[in-house]
Formats: sequence, structure tokens, C-alpha cells
Amino acid sequence: MNSATVRNLLVRGMLAGLGAGVLALFVAFFLGEPNVDKAIGFEETHAATHEHEVELVSRSLQSTAGLATGVLIYGIAFGGIAALAYCFCLGRVGRFTPRATALLLSACALAVVYVVPFLKYPANPPAVGNPDTIGNRTTLYFLMIVLSVLLAVAAALLGKRLAPKLGTWNATVTAVGAFALAIGLAFAFLPAVNEVPSGFPATVLWRFRLSALAIQATLWGGFGLVFGELAERLLNPDPPLAVAASTSAVAAPG
Repeated sequence: MNSATVRNLLVRGMLAGLGAGVLALFVAFFLGEPNVDKAIGFEETHAATHEHEVELVSRSLQSTAGLATGVLIYGIAFGGIAALAYCFCLGRVGRFTPRATALLLSACALAVVYVVPFLKYPANPPAVGNPDTIGNRTTLYFLMIVLSVLLAVAAALLGKRLAPKLGTWNATVTAVGAFALAIGLAFAFLPAVNEVPSGFPATVLWRFRLSALAIQATLWGGFGLVFGELAERLLNPDPPLAVAASTSAVAAPG
């Protein structure tokens, strides 16, 4: 793959990330923000002190322009990174079409980068979590992400090495099983974090976490679909039907 193709895929990845970010923005606004408001209401109601504090950024601005800016910038950035990862994976993960490779990459990235760490350290709304432990909680979360990515890479290498001996299917099952076992051990040895305050509505917490998962699923799923289509058009510009029709026309007698 030459540098021009990589550059074109990078641009398309950022555009796909922007498009996926727009979809995720709607999910975040309509599903996530109502639960954030409820959590903030609980925090204000049960605060130890009720001293008036000047807001540097109003809540209405945070939930509209601030939310849009954060989600869209994140979408563009992760789209570019995912496009570079796609350039590396294309042709190395099996005989998949460019579109199928994009969908496979998106699904695996969603599982490894977000879902696995989420299962150990799920997202929390405002009012959940001790401010004094935010540094420790952030460190544990990013440690879980790093472990998940490294173990996924190790599992992929294991599967590739075992494929000639066991076959593709058995090697894949073995690699996935090894990954699940290693993740289970990481879950067992890493410290648990449970700082939900007494009386916090379980429904709000549950819906907030589901909305956080839905946002990421929309972001990665939308990216896989959009980028897969763009990559397919770039790398395979001639549709199979058009190629078959032109071949038949050449072969047909005059």
C-alpha cells in the first residue's frame, strides 16, 4: 500500500469518524443527557453544603455546544487512528473485502477498547465516585484498556501461529478462549471500584451506563459502515457486476 492510498484512507477515516460522531451525538443528547441531569439533581439535593458557586460554563451550554464539540472532535480523531490501524490490518487478517475488514476492525475495536474495560470499570454519571479517588480510578481504567489491547494482540498472534496446525476455526476458538481467560484473571486481580452513594437511584445509574454503551456502539458501528463503504469505493472502484458485464461484452461475438 503506497503513501497516497494511506493518505486517502486517512482522510476517509476522519470523514467517517465525523459522520459517526454526528450519529453518536444524537444518541448522547437524547439518551445520555437526561440521565446526567437526573444525576446532577441528586447531587445538588444531597450535597453537604449548598453554597452558591459561580458556573464557568452553564449546564445548557455543556449539554449542547460543549457536547457536540467533544463528540465530533473525538469522532474525527478516533476515525483517523482507526483508519491507520485499518491500513495495517488490511490483507493481514484474512481474505476479506475492504468493507468486511472495516466492519471486523470496528467490532473488534469496540469489544477490546471499550466493552472489556467497561465490564470491569463501567461509566459513572455525576454524583457517583469520590473526587479524592478520581486519579486512582482513571489510572485503573486506562490500565484495563492497555491490558485489553495487549492481550488481544497476543491472542491474535497466538491464533495465527496455531492456524497451520489446528486449522483456522480451531485456532480462532483457542485464541478467543485464551483471551477470555487472561481477561478473567485481570478482572480478578485488579481492585474493584464501587463508590455509588447511598440512595442513588439504581435506574438512573443503569440507564446512564446503557446510554454510554449505546453511544460507543453507535460511534464504532457507524464508523465501520461508512468507512467500509468509502474504503470499498477507493480500493475496488469497479463494481463486480460492471466488471462481469464488460468481460461478457468483450467475449461476445460481433
